[in-house]
Amino acid sequence: METNNTTTSNGVHNAHAKDNAAKIVFGDPVLCAQFLKGYTDIPLFKEIKPEDIENVSSHFLPLFQESRDSDTVNKIRIGNSEIYLIALIEHQSENDFDMSFRILRYIVFIWTDYAAQQEKLHKGITKSKAFLYPPILPIVYYEGTSTWSAPLNFKNRVFLSDVFRDYIPSFNYLVVPLNKYSKQDLIEKNDELSLIFLINQLPSSSEFHDLKDIPKEYTEHLTDNTPDYLLKIIGKVIAVLLHKLNLPDEEVYDITDQITRRKFSMMFDNFQAYDVQETRRVSREEGRIEGKIEGEQLLLIKLVIKKLEKNYSAEQIAEILEESLDTIQPIYDIALRQAPDYNTDKVFEELNSNK
Repeated sequence: METNNTTTSNGVHNAHAKDNAAKIVFGDPVLCAQFLKGYTDIPLFKEIKPEDIENVSSHFLPLFQESRDSDTVNKIRIGNSEIYLIALIEHQSENDFDMSFRILRYIVFIWTDYAAQQEKLHKGITKSKAFLYPPILPIVYYEGTSTWSAPLNFKNRVFLSDVFRDYIPSFNYLVVPLNKYSKQDLIEKNDELSLIFLINQLPSSSEFHDLKDIPKEYTEHLTDNTPDYLLKIIGKVIAVLLHKLNLPDEEVYDITDQITRRKFSMMFDNFQAYDVQETRRVSREEGRIEGKIEGEQLLLIKLVIKKLEKNYSAEQIAEILEESLDTIQPIYDIALRQAPDYNTDKVFEELNSNK
């Protein structure tokens, strides 16, 4: 799913929203370490630390010659050795059956660059018996709802592979599907990444209230142990995901503000789950059925009052609701005179009596 190229009030660019969220996750060493330790089942990563991870995407991605800004490359130190991690993000419901070939190209690019760098340090070293290429772990982080069924080994993409199996590159890539984890699975992981995944699993904003029963111990752990810089990163990631659910900007801001102020337990308390575009569509449909516009106008008045209660100006409300100021200002002025005892019906009556 792609969204329009807009910048939200949280400073999050809204194009390729889900890709951007995943890129932030794999680009941060703390979140990446949590992913490798908790979601890959690879024993080698059980003791990995954030300081062992270096994001080198900016060096490699221009070499790949593909328009996939979401893919990341990390260099990971394990003891005295280094390995490379390629993280590819897939959020479509359909499988990419050419994934293994894309990964093969990435692997060749990384090894070619590695050889060139070593040759600069030690001329002719790549021809020596002692020279070895670093291992590369390709991971596909899959956000789709269907089961990943594309072949995991490259040789299965080559015909007559049963005849020429000894002469065809053979490697597997690891798929980590988000939908394999239940809500309880994620809560038990008890880390910052699990909170991001919990929100990423929501199919719509109406499901957000399902998170209100998260155990108090879970939110307390995040409140007490999450470093300040990581709070800001989590806020950015969750803002991207919430905009993907088509939440209004002020709702997104309220939630991310709770995160950055370490109010995790309050994140869901005052959440108003509504989809701006869907709400309008339903309202217009009701108006057409009744042959009237009262339903839509009453809904607009309710939304204006809701924003007015939060001290938004008429200009801000017009921008948030994507209505003209000429439409919002009369409603705003009438409602403001009623404060703090707002009455939707009375605003409606006065608004229409002035016409």
